[in-house]
Amino acid sequence: MSRPMALIVRGPGTNRDPDVALALDLAGAETQVVLAADLVADPSRLTDARILVLAGGFSYADALGAGRVLALELERGLGEELTGFVAGGRPVIGICNGFQALVRTGLLPGAAGRAALAPNDTGRFECRWVTLAPVSQRCVWTAGLTAPIDCPIAHGEGRFVCDEPTLARLQADDQIALTYAGPNPNGSMAAIAGITDPSGVVLGLMPHPENHVLARQFPRHRRGEQGGLGLALFEQGVRHAKEL
Repeated sequence: MSRPMALIVRGPGTNRDPDVALALDLAGAETQVVLAADLVADPSRLTDARILVLAGGFSYADALGAGRVLALELERGLGEELTGFVAGGRPVIGICNGFQALVRTGLLPGAAGRAALAPNDTGRFECRWVTLAPVSQRCVWTAGLTAPIDCPIAHGEGRFVCDEPTLARLQADDQIALTYAGPNPNGSMAAIAGITDPSGVVLGLMPHPENHVLARQFPRHRRGEQGGLGLALFEQGVRHAKEL
């Protein structure tokens, strides 16, 4: 398969879908953007997809909580289809609001209150650049990556919290995909920026790697400085999809 098809799911208020589409195009995938409601109405659109993306933004204006309405729509309308997608080894990524939705659907550890994305410990919306360290070799999106990734964050509820047994299990099972390599911008436990599911095909992360896929997007580019491109994550996901 030369260019696997990536389905990018958005809801009203989602605003990073064009950025994700560019990132996946550069990484070697074909892309289609679909409203969650349209996907629920026609789940067959998942059949040809080899990658599924929940893009970032503020789906449904974060009514009832960040990502909650989008998660309810997907879980109730596509629960079995999403489970089957993951069971087939097809990679899934949820970024920022998409991460929040994946945790709420249970596709990532978060059921029964074991893990959540809570308000930042700073008490305010954080919008700044951060440096990420790829950690998990289980996760298909980060396996083999060693170089730091520089990209922005933009969230008010991005502090990863969980109980101690869940944290110990995530660490023991290599499910911590990414950590903040510099300052922890939101107070996440163990500086966690992203996690993966037990199969390693689902990745959720709060930062926005899709906003640093070109060198000129780095804020100090004109000063001759270079940062680690987030494109590497998408290239890994596309590479895995091609091998299916």
